[in-house]
Amino acid sequence: MTADARGAVVVSGSHGGTSAARYAIAARPLLTVFNDAGVGKDEAGIVGLAMLQAEGLAALTVAHTSARIGEARSTLEDGIVAHVNAAAAALGARPGVRLREWLGG
Repeated sequence: MTADARGAVVVSGSHGGTSAARYAIAARPLLTVFNDAGVGKDEAGIVGLAMLQAEGLAALTVAHTSARIGEARSTLEDGIVAHVNAAAAALGARPGVRLREWLGG
């Protein structure tokens, strides 16, 4: 991710945890997409969605059962939206939708 990704849609293969969210917060993209990594203990795989929401940034995760963890191409091509923050919902993101189709392509 570049130092400033304002206006970009960033699709990652990473989990949506704290460490990944920090990179997204620094770059400030329009939308960041992660893998939920099975959500995990204390929702560790999706906690970044709330962090990004606190910054006014849209973020969502795809289900770990739909895309390979660690592979951005799989996130984009195979991912099914599982969790969205309020900013992503305002953009029209909804759980159960194929990511690639929702992004228009």
